[in-house]
Amino acid sequence: MAKYTPMIQQYLSIKADYPDAFLFFRLGDFYEMFFEDARKAAEELEITLTGRDGGEKERIPMCGVPYHSAEVYIGRLIEKGYKVAICEQVEDPAAAKGVVRREVVRVITPGTVMEEKMLVEKENNFLTALTRHQDRFALAAGDLSTGEFYVTEFAGETEDLIDELVSFQPKEVLLAPQLSGDSSLREQLTVRLGSVVTVLLPEQVPSRDRMEEQVSGQFPNYREACSTPITLEVTGLLLGYLQRTQKRGLSHMSRLSRYDTGQYMVLDESARRTLELTASLRDGKRKGSLLWLLDRTATAMGSRLLKKWLDKPLLDRGEIEERQSAVQSFVDDLILLEEIRDHLRGVYDLERLAARIAYGSANGRDLVSLCRSLKMIPELSRRLAGTGCDALQAVSSRLDPCGDVSALIEKAVVEDPPVSVKEGGVIKEGFDEELDRLRSAQQDGRSWIARLEQREREATGIKSLKVGFNKVFGYYIEVTKANLRLLPEGRYQRKQTLANAERFVTPELKERERSILEAEEKSVELEYQIFTRVREKIAGEIPRIQKLAEQVARLDVLHSFAEVSQRYRYVRPVIRTDDRLVIEEGRHPVVEAAVGEQEFVANDAHLDNRERQVLLITGPNMAGKSTYMRQVALIALLAQIGCFVPVSRAEVSLIDRIFTRIGAADDLVGGRSTFMVEMDETRLALAQATSRSLILLDEVGRGTSTYDGMALAQAIVEYIHDQVGAKTLFSTHYHELTQLEEEWERVVNVNARCVEKEGEVVFLHRMEPGGADRSYGIHVAHLAGMPQGVIQRASVLLESLESRLETAGTQQLDLFHFAAETASARDSSSLSGAEEEVLRSLSQWDLMNRTPMESVQFLYDLQRRLKEKRPAEGGSDG
Repeated sequence: MAKYTPMIQQYLSIKADYPDAFLFFRLGDFYEMFFEDARKAAEELEITLTGRDGGEKERIPMCGVPYHSAEVYIGRLIEKGYKVAICEQVEDPAAAKGVVRREVVRVITPGTVMEEKMLVEKENNFLTALTRHQDRFALAAGDLSTGEFYVTEFAGETEDLIDELVSFQPKEVLLAPQLSGDSSLREQLTVRLGSVVTVLLPEQVPSRDRMEEQVSGQFPNYREACSTPITLEVTGLLLGYLQRTQKRGLSHMSRLSRYDTGQYMVLDESARRTLELTASLRDGKRKGSLLWLLDRTATAMGSRLLKKWLDKPLLDRGEIEERQSAVQSFVDDLILLEEIRDHLRGVYDLERLAARIAYGSANGRDLVSLCRSLKMIPELSRRLAGTGCDALQAVSSRLDPCGDVSALIEKAVVEDPPVSVKEGGVIKEGFDEELDRLRSAQQDGRSWIARLEQREREATGIKSLKVGFNKVFGYYIEVTKANLRLLPEGRYQRKQTLANAERFVTPELKERERSILEAEEKSVELEYQIFTRVREKIAGEIPRIQKLAEQVARLDVLHSFAEVSQRYRYVRPVIRTDDRLVIEEGRHPVVEAAVGEQEFVANDAHLDNRERQVLLITGPNMAGKSTYMRQVALIALLAQIGCFVPVSRAEVSLIDRIFTRIGAADDLVGGRSTFMVEMDETRLALAQATSRSLILLDEVGRGTSTYDGMALAQAIVEYIHDQVGAKTLFSTHYHELTQLEEEWERVVNVNARCVEKEGEVVFLHRMEPGGADRSYGIHVAHLAGMPQGVIQRASVLLESLESRLETAGTQQLDLFHFAAETASARDSSSLSGAEEEVLRSLSQWDLMNRTPMESVQFLYDLQRRLKEKRPAEGGSDG
């Protein structure tokens, strides 16, 4: 075994407890890393890899970062998905015997970030835990930076679990030991969600009694929230991980919220992506998404709540209408809307301020921000109370201004405190008598120094003489070399020689320095203790501040809905509990915002489960079919989060799930082709949709041959109509499918109208009853700038194909007439059984209502049946 120095042995001993994290080992003014940590960190952080003696012949790899800028380097590692264990010196080096004692004081992981610079202001930073008992999953999600903690359980498969996790977008996921062998789940978490996966070891899971003790000590309402063993377990797993990594009290995480997945509309990953709820398809950025359009919030916590509402649309009509009433009050009173906006802009991020105060990391500026925010609440409450709206008056009644908290901060903390709380200058004069006395001593000492400087100038006649100070030598008297000849012999004691001056001290100056520095040291230390006491007292009021934050965030989102609704002329929809979805002059909210209201063509949509269950949409590319389908879904979704919608009138039945299959995309990592992805997403829709769901299918079947694709498309439409019963928008280029309107009572044809003028196609972007007669594919290629030679050649080929198809159709008609006449002229007794069966089928074929392709296939089948029968019949005659 290698014999390392005591310090390196200490490092290795601590590192053994944190094998999956970079160990930032404090040495003086640096955090150092050794061995493999050093090699990897040097590569990831692009810093110099050095070495040091550690007791062996070979030097130990080493790299380090300054402690005062460590947060930047830690942030870069966390962003890459790593963990960092912070190891500090926990005893005074001057008093230590041997190696200074060190301990890990905190482990920072992607899901446990508290540092403001590492967090995205308008996004949560969720850490989730998962467990499974038989067919039931349990999920807990917590955000250390805001204090939120949620738990739920449900029956289902892995896909259901992923759908639920998508709404949290967790930075890190903890897996219970029983899920450690599920490689498929781990792959989906890392590839599809981009989460860091941490598998908990069996020894990290305490007994049920111990787990219940920890959970009950953290959450007063744990019995209601953790009513089953599986929810208690998943809550305990998440809480235990937070306690092990943070190594301190988590008093701000006292609100355990239990929710039922059945309370909200389910939106899977495909629907969120396709509908561009929080990120655009084009570049994955927030701009261009529905969230970008709706987010007119004035606070960061309001913005985060808006995203939560968007992720989980409601299924409770009463709650939706309560939100609508608040929005209506704002829309009807634009002065109120403006005043509320102005007041909200004065409120800082109460959730994260409260978390930092409870966590013990808040500084003086955080407390001042809290104070200023609380000062805005009384006027907000007064204005809401006078609106006459029950929903807004309810918010007003729950706005606790926490006047005692703001009064304490205002009395204790200076208006413009420094960033650091350990260097003084934070506590106001008059707040503490002892601190004032120490400050007075400092001030008296500095006044004495100023008088000394003046006295010595007069005594020596050296006008440039000055009394200065630095941390190395303390106070000194400085005289330039040109004036040294004027100094009386023996007046000062020489201390330091500079290039152009000499520095001196006197016994009297050193004595005064000692008293000044002693007072300053005691003052700074006492001031930090006072600040800590003030912060701890405020921490005792965190539950009140968090409840206030909830109400302010809610008010902010409702105000944002109203601002968007007023700006774009949105209308309050009627919420229904039957099966009707009626939209008059509906618009796509994001597209309309981009192109302008005057440029966007509005369209109607009417779906129900009695007469108009499936809208079969045909028409050329570029005609607006996909936009139309998306806008119907978005209007329904907007209605169910309580926002007004871009229509002239709307009646929206509550939709439990939205399924989408729009646009071509493959899954290279999963090894799935575009067609396989298309079939897989369609399969999920058919398997999981109910009669209350909304399905959007765009060009399903196009990824394979024409006949296969057409057959699949028709079979899917029939299955949805007959078996699923979900309201469906089905867009297709297979014009042959328009016949389904005649065959199925709840299938209705709709087409995206366009006209041709002087050889050019004009897209009207208007949806009209009936099916389209052609796709205008060559016209679209021309608009895309395809070379003219390609366009001309394609036109010739199209004309040829259409001519051949028409000829084939005529020949088929002649063939059918001939076959029918033959059948009637011949004596049936002279026909074999097979021939008689074929002629009977032929005479019954509805030629005029079948497509040429169907007739060709029919004739092929008849021919095959005749060929199969003849050898057998001939053999029997012989």
